[in-house]
Order: sequence, then C-alpha cells, then structure tokens
Amino acid sequence: MSQDDLERAGFKHRTRVAEALATVLDAVTGHDRTDRVALGRADGRVLAETVTAPTPVPGYDRAAMDGYAVRAEDTFGASGRSPAVLREGTDAVAPGEAVRVHTGSDLPDGADAVVMIEETEAVGPEVEVFDAVAEGENVGDVGEDVAEGEKLYEPGHRIRPSDLGLLKSVGVDQVTVYEPPTVGVVPTGEELVQHDPGPGEVIETNGLTVSRLAGRWGAVPTYRNVVDDDPNAIRAAIQRDLAKDVVVTTGGSSVGERDYTPEVVDELGEVLVHGVALKPGHPVALGVVEGTPVVMLPGYPVACIVNAVQFLRPILKAAGNMPVPDQPTAEARLERKISSEPGTRTFARVRLSEDGGDRVAEPTRASGSGVLSSVALADGWVVVPEEREGYDAGETVPVENWEWSA
Repeated sequence: MSQDDLERAGFKHRTRVAEALATVLDAVTGHDRTDRVALGRADGRVLAETVTAPTPVPGYDRAAMDGYAVRAEDTFGASGRSPAVLREGTDAVAPGEAVRVHTGSDLPDGADAVVMIEETEAVGPEVEVFDAVAEGENVGDVGEDVAEGEKLYEPGHRIRPSDLGLLKSVGVDQVTVYEPPTVGVVPTGEELVQHDPGPGEVIETNGLTVSRLAGRWGAVPTYRNVVDDDPNAIRAAIQRDLAKDVVVTTGGSSVGERDYTPEVVDELGEVLVHGVALKPGHPVALGVVEGTPVVMLPGYPVACIVNAVQFLRPILKAAGNMPVPDQPTAEARLERKISSEPGTRTFARVRLSEDGGDRVAEPTRASGSGVLSSVALADGWVVVPEEREGYDAGETVPVENWEWSA
C-alpha cells in the first residue's frame, strides 16, 4: 500500500477544503495591536483606521491647459474669421484682458476659463482669441481630484506605493497601521537535522520554507529548533508560542504511531479539523489552543507547502486583519492529462513554456507529496476542483502562481 493510501485509510472522514477553512477561520480573531508610522515606513502595511483627506487636491483653481486665462464672456462669438481681441495682462484678469498661464498654474483672480494656446495669437500688447470658451472650460476646480473630507481608505486596506503618493498629496504624513501578525514555526521529527544527514536522517526544510512564506505573507515568523517526536516536548513547544498570533507545526500531523501533534493539541485545546480532501496533503490538522490557532502541517514537503498556502496564509491574514488577495493565474494549454479523484481538490505542479505563441503547461508530477523538486522547480500549479475527475490534454487551464508574495 502506498503512503497516500496509508494516510487515507487512517481518516474515516476528510473535510473539504472550503469547509475546513471556514471552520478554522471562525476561530480566528484579528489582533488589535497598532502602530503609528510615517508614510516612508507604511508601504505594504495594513491600515487600522479610516483615512479622510484633510485638504483638497488641487487646493486652488488651476489651469488645465497651456494658454490664456480669460473671462468667458469676453470670448463670446470669437471665431477664426472674427477673433476676440483682448489686452494681455500680467496678474488678475480684468474685463477685456487675458493672462498667460501654463498647465497646473494658479488660475488668476477674475478669470473663469482658459483658452488653449493653439486658439490664440499674441499681436503686440494684444491677444487674438479664435475660439469662444464657456465658464469653467479648461479649468481644474478646487478638489477636482480629491475633495476635502473625502473618505480615501478603510481599515484593512493594504497600502500600495500609489496610495503613499495620494496620502502625501492631501497632507497626510502618518497613518495608523496594524502590527504584523506573529507566528511560531515549530518543525517536529527526531529524524530531522540541519545539515550533513546520516542514515535515517533528513535535512529540515519545512520549517525554513514555511517561515519564509509567512514572512512574505506579511507575518513576523519565529523559526524554532527541531522538536523530537515526544508528546511532552511538543506540548512545551506549542505552549511556548501561544503568545504568538498563530502557531504552526510541521510533521507529525497524521495518524501514525509517532504522529503526536494532533493528540497534544486536542489535550491543550481542540482539534477542529483532522484530514482534508486535498492532494497532496490529506493529513493536515487545524486546531485552537487558548484562542490561538494551531496549524499542523504534514511532514512531506510538497504536502506541507500546499497546506500552508491553503490554510496558513488565510489564517495569518485573518489574524493580522489583512486582505487575502487571489493568487495570480495564467491561462495555458495542458500538455498531458491530469487525473484527480472526485471529491478531492488536487494541486498538480506544472512547468510553463511557449509553443508557437501559445503558453503550455506540462505536469511535473501528478502525485508524490515528498518530492520537493516537483514544486520547487515548477512555475505554478493547476487546481483541479472537487467536482472534476481531472483535465484532459489540450484543455486550457488556469495555472496558479502559488509563490506570489502578497
């Protein structure tokens, strides 16, 4: 019997992905820790306040074109054959005058419109106007871009570089943001070593990978030392990190002889989900201890990554009051068939290439939750939903860039 068969046989019920995620998110409460930061430190942070514009943009009526500021009524009837002739002024616009302006410059007092430069001709001290303009024409009003008091952003908005520019333009120089969520990453398994593995030993990679993913997702990870397959040691490691917003363990999440983590979590708190209908990675467990979510990821590297993306990412986002943007996808023609078991959500790793102008997705490996290279050397994965038995060769499928940082 294969490892996947063994794992599946140990679970009488496998919860669907959407149900499992909804169950654990019901137990997650966003923290209330905030920080007041200058705009220069706010990129990528999540707002904890509603931001309104204290000043309008622009703060003055401005010329929207290069040309002459005029009183619209002085141009009435102007045309190419019969231009309006105005005196060229230098400051405020008096009746019968025109003042030279440039795009973005302050509209002189007395003016209510701008004639485009190509519709005028300066002749000595006079300006001939060949086109009539209406009041307000080619003029940017006060607050045309942003009105004073206008609501710009709500709490939970992740600040982008363009947001920083807008905030600075309205006179905001500091914002209140949520502190990043914290997560303790605890790799388990007495066979794990950091380097130079001997017979029966394995290099620890899951904790490193998960901690770096958590950092990309906006959290502050603490990557712990390896914990042996010992209930007391696992209990102590989890309790040590209950002050974090989230605890995540790797390994020991199945139902084998040395898979103690779900049992320990259930003793300390409650296991909400154990066994999920996805492949690779059925033996994930999700629980809560003293109000802190505990994500128990499988030990096989690919299964660990798949479950981290499906569960740890949204849990961290919820704990940190952060939005959960969809992963970007690219359409591609499938080179070979992908099979999937009905009722199970399958994540098939693929490489992308170009063929005659078409984007082609070639599966790297349809199964094998322990083959790290199948995901590390892939360009993304194709998600086969529960209601399908797979995708046929030649079908156009969305390829999800799971390693996208946001």
